[in-house]
Amino acid sequence: MSERSSRAAARARVRGNDYRVLRPPERLTPELTVSVVIPAYGGQDKLDLVLAGLARQTYPAELTEVIVVDNGSVPPLRLPEGRPARTSLIVCPEPGRAAARNAGLARATGDVIHWLDSDVVLTPGAIEAHMRWHHAAPYLVVTGYIRFTCADVPAELPGDLERHFEPAEPHAWIVDLVERTNGLTDNPQRPFSLHVGGATSVNARLIETAGPMDEELILGQDTEMGYRLAQAGAVFVPEPAARAYHLGPTMRMRDKQPIDRVSHAFVADRVPAYRWLRGHPGRQWKVPYVTVVVDGTAGYDVVRATVDALLASTIPDISVLLLGPWDTLQHERRAPLRDPGLDLVLVHGHYRHEGRVRLSVREDVDPAVPFVLRLPAGWMPGEDTLARLLDLARDEGLGLVNVLLHESPEGVVAARLERVSAFARARIVAERGEDLDDAVDAVSGVSWVEAETYGFTTEAASLLGRRSAYRARVEAEAEAARLAKEAERLRGQVAKWKEEAGRWRKSAVDLRREVGGLRRQLAAATRAQKSLRALVSTTMRRALGKRVP
Repeated sequence: MSERSSRAAARARVRGNDYRVLRPPERLTPELTVSVVIPAYGGQDKLDLVLAGLARQTYPAELTEVIVVDNGSVPPLRLPEGRPARTSLIVCPEPGRAAARNAGLARATGDVIHWLDSDVVLTPGAIEAHMRWHHAAPYLVVTGYIRFTCADVPAELPGDLERHFEPAEPHAWIVDLVERTNGLTDNPQRPFSLHVGGATSVNARLIETAGPMDEELILGQDTEMGYRLAQAGAVFVPEPAARAYHLGPTMRMRDKQPIDRVSHAFVADRVPAYRWLRGHPGRQWKVPYVTVVVDGTAGYDVVRATVDALLASTIPDISVLLLGPWDTLQHERRAPLRDPGLDLVLVHGHYRHEGRVRLSVREDVDPAVPFVLRLPAGWMPGEDTLARLLDLARDEGLGLVNVLLHESPEGVVAARLERVSAFARARIVAERGEDLDDAVDAVSGVSWVEAETYGFTTEAASLLGRRSAYRARVEAEAEAARLAKEAERLRGQVAKWKEEAGRWRKSAVDLRREVGGLRRQLAAATRAQKSLRALVSTTMRRALGKRVP
C-alpha cells in the first residue's frame, strides 16, 4: 500500500465501533497482500473444494498467498491441482487448531491475515469484499457471512455454488448479534464476539500487537483472541458481501451447551468483559477488570490508606500496581527507625504477599486489562466509587473519565480512568504531535467529573472487614425479613379492613334502602294526615252550617 494511502487510512477515525464513517472504495485498486491460513485435520475432499474456491477469487492472485497447515492428519494431506498458484503446505505436529493457526501465522507474510476453516468454501468475491475494508483503515477485523449446508460434498466444486449448496442455514447468532446492534454500530459492549475463525480477516499489525492464539485454551480461542484484538484498538465489521458455505454443521451447532460449559470455564479467566461469568464476590482472575496505578513512594500511611480503600471496593475484580524503586531495597543490617527509606520498606513489606497488589519498578499493565485507573496516593475512593466510574465509562462508551480531585493556583490534581482499547485505537490514528487525549476524545469520548460526586476523599474511613460486613449483611437480612413479615401482617390487616369496609358498604346500602322506605311511609302518612285533616275540617264546616238558623 502506498505511503500516502497508508497515512490516509490510518487517520480514519471510527468512534466506538461505528465503522460507517469509513468509505471502502467501490472500484478497488488492490495494494495490500493477504495470507489465507487454513488449519486442517483430515477431510481431504472438503479441503480440495476450499482450495478450488480460493482459486476462483476475484482478488489478484499475485497479492494472495494460501498456507495450509496439516495438523497431524493420517494419511497426510496433499495439495490438489486446482489450487491457487501461491499455495504452500506445512505440518504442525502440535495438536489443536490454535497451534495450527499459529504455525500458519508464523509463515504468513501478508498485510492481512484471513482465517479460513478447511470446510468453508468462499464465494468468488469474498476476499475482495474483505480487502475493500482493509484498504479503508488499518485496524479492522472483518467477518463474512457463513451459511451451513447439508448438501452432499461434490467431487468437484460446482460452477453455481448457490444452486448446489442451497437451501442452507445462516450463522444464526451472528445474524442476531448484527441485527440487535444495528450492524455492530450501536456501541455494543462485546463486538469482539464477531471474531470467528471460519471466515474472518484481520490486519496483521493488529495481530502482532495482540499476540497469537492462546494455545492453552481447549475451546473459545477465537473469542479470546477477538477480545485481545479489541484491546489493541480493533474495529469489527460484518460484511454481507463476503459470503461462504460451511460444508455441514459445526460442532457447536450439534453440542452448544456442553461446548459452552467447557469454553466458559477457561474464557472467564481471560475475558473480563464477560461479567456474568465472574459472579463470585471475592476470587481473583488471571486478567482483572481494572488495574489501579498508585505511586508507592508517597509515604507509607497515605499509600496504605489509598490501597486499602481500593481493596475494599465493591469491585473485587481489581489489581493494584504500586510503582517504586523496589529493586533498590537492601537487606543489610541497620536501625529501622533511622532508615531514610523506612516508608518504602514498610509499603514493600505490607503488600508483598497481597495477591491483588503488585510492586513494580515500571508501569507494565497487562494490555488485556480493559480499564486502568491512575490515582494519586492520599486520595481514597468510597466503597462504590470505582463501580460507579466504571458504569459511567461503560454506559456512555467513554475512553477517558477524568476525576477533578483538587484545584489550586499550583495546578489541578486529577485521577484518570482510561479504557485501554480506546487509547490503543488513539495511538493508531493520532497524528504527529497531537495530544493523545484529543485522539481518545475523537474515537471514544472524554468526560470530567467531580471527586465529591463520586465519593473520593482524603479522610481515611473505617473499612468493613469480612466479619463485620458479614454481620452487617446478616443484620440487614434479618431486618429485611422482619420488615417483610410486618408488611405481610399489614397486608393482612388491610385485607381485613377492606373486608370489613365491604360489609359496612353493604350495611350502608341496606340502611339507605330502609331509610328510603321509611321516608316513603312517612310521606304517605303525612299525605293521609293532611287528607284526614281536610276531611275533618270539611265535615265540621258542614255540621256548623246546618246548625245556623
